[in-house]
Amino acid sequence: MSAYKYSLCCALLALFFCFESKGQAAKSPFSSFGLGEPYGNALVHNQGMAGVGISNYDYLHLNNKNPALLVFNRVTVFQAGFIGEQRTIKGASASEKTGSGNLNYLALGFPAKRGKWAMGLGLMPYSSVNYRLNYSSPIENSTNTLDVVETGTGGINQLYWSNGVSLHPNISVGLKSTYYFSAIVNEYLTNLNETSQLIPYSTNIYDRQSFTGFGFSGGISFHKDSLFRKKDMQINVGLVYDFKADIRTKFYERIERRNAAGITDSTTLINNIPGTTTIPQAISGGISIGKKLQWLVGVDFTYLDYSQYKDFNGATGAGTSGYEFAVGGKITPDAGSVSNYLKRVTYRTGVSLSEAPYLINGNKLRDFGINFGLSLPVSRISSVDLALKVGKRGDLQTNTVEENYIKLYFGVTFNDQWFIKRRFD
Repeated sequence: MSAYKYSLCCALLALFFCFESKGQAAKSPFSSFGLGEPYGNALVHNQGMAGVGISNYDYLHLNNKNPALLVFNRVTVFQAGFIGEQRTIKGASASEKTGSGNLNYLALGFPAKRGKWAMGLGLMPYSSVNYRLNYSSPIENSTNTLDVVETGTGGINQLYWSNGVSLHPNISVGLKSTYYFSAIVNEYLTNLNETSQLIPYSTNIYDRQSFTGFGFSGGISFHKDSLFRKKDMQINVGLVYDFKADIRTKFYERIERRNAAGITDSTTLINNIPGTTTIPQAISGGISIGKKLQWLVGVDFTYLDYSQYKDFNGATGAGTSGYEFAVGGKITPDAGSVSNYLKRVTYRTGVSLSEAPYLINGNKLRDFGINFGLSLPVSRISSVDLALKVGKRGDLQTNTVEENYIKLYFGVTFNDQWFIKRRFD
């Protein structure tokens, strides 16, 4: 490995171990439900195909959706992803625009034994909470009202370790261990609408849930390099099961008195009482067909059963079943072209439809998105990855809130051969 690559990899690894993912995203009222808005496990190259990745492997990119597919990584792969987004949130009488950008993930994979066993490490958000709600609340036996501002910040992060093992030339299995951590903060600020106080005061309730715990996922993959007597046609099938996870939770609550200068007085009501938050199980399946190094078309489906979701207090809330469906594909005109760079570029596209595992205004919340993506070759086997998603979530008539969004994903992929035994001094 060259000195330049060595220095670059060391710097990226230092960032990997020192970086604390905040899980921040643009403001969304939908992130106030459950554990917040999930990020999903798709990396940028998967996002270009609407997240498709349960069955399809990629020699030069990590597969973060099915650990069984890690065995196809024959070289060391480091990937970093960034996300920028803009959302337009519409209500019955008003609309608001919000946007943000932040680091999305850091991931590293390498073969422990080429073609037989590979490992992966990664750090990325699991969910994001970022909302602000304003409304008025009547006071019993009074003509006055309270102005209420609800805000939520934070989210849950995940640090994971994956292993993929080949059991047969056509079959591989994998296991992913995930450590969940970080906190979600909710605040409820109230102001008396009409007051004769010279110095107006407000009351704020500060709630914090701190999470630590482990979760596990298992995956299996079947692939065949010949289809319909054509040796260059592939078929791939994948299945992933996310086991139910009971996450240790500490709940802290205090009440504050505030004025324009800040907090003037506070009292702790609940001091880190331990409890448990249950993340329900999920099952995902996918199938794809394609031609080696040329094109691929795949379909993924995920079923979410959030009827078993429980928060810190043991309440199930409005949890119900949900799903995620995606179909996408990619094409590389000529991966070995020397004279035409555009023929070596990988072009991706896909569409997705999902239904959230909770109800808004008593109705299902649906999300529809269209995705596009590119992988631009850099150096010998590395790349710059781009993806764009345009979508709509919710509906004014059924959910009272509608969200239109644009998400731009940017990723870098470094591939190199590590841990090679020297044959000559």
